Amino acid sequence: MSRIGNKSVTLPKGVSFDLRDGRMFVKGPKGELSRHVVDGVSFDQEDGTIRVARASNSPSHRANHGLTRALLANMVVGVSTGFSKELKIIGVGYKAEIKGSNRLLLNLGYSHPIDFEAPKEINLSVAKDGTITVAGADKETVGQVAAEIRGFRPPDSYKGKGVRYANEHVRLKAGKSGQ
Repeated sequence: MSRIGNKSVTLPKGVSFDLRDGRMFVKGPKGELSRHVVDGVSFDQEDGTIRVARASNSPSHRANHGLTRALLANMVVGVSTGFSKELKIIGVGYKAEIKGSNRLLLNLGYSHPIDFEAPKEINLSVAKDGTITVAGADKETVGQVAAEIRGFRPPDSYKGKGVRYANEHVRLKAGKSGQ
């Protein structure tokens, strides 16, 4: 029995769930998300809760049962409250600024600035201390954009300079020892 797949998903006020053409649609105040539904998974909706059920105990159906429920729960949270990730820029002369609506201009110690354009469903903001906030309704897209920004200059293991997640701890190496 899948422990995650058997949990029901509660729909908050203002969030609606619809199933049509082999896709599940979740609509809320932060937007609308849709995702393909795999075969062997069905949905029972009653009184603001959704239960995910599987067709049989075959390994593929068991694997997709918990996955589909987790994806549905993430979609519900995304359209109701949204997801966000914070990145910190550490290094002398490293900075970030927003240009236009969704363009991020990064100076990370290279000979050229990095011009990054985020997808239209992602909101970027930069604080005075150099903290970049990536926010949006889709958890997968928010994580992917944050990983791409971090990938421009991952944290150095000797000095710790670079772009890192706000809650990430970087273990620094000792470097060369004295004589």
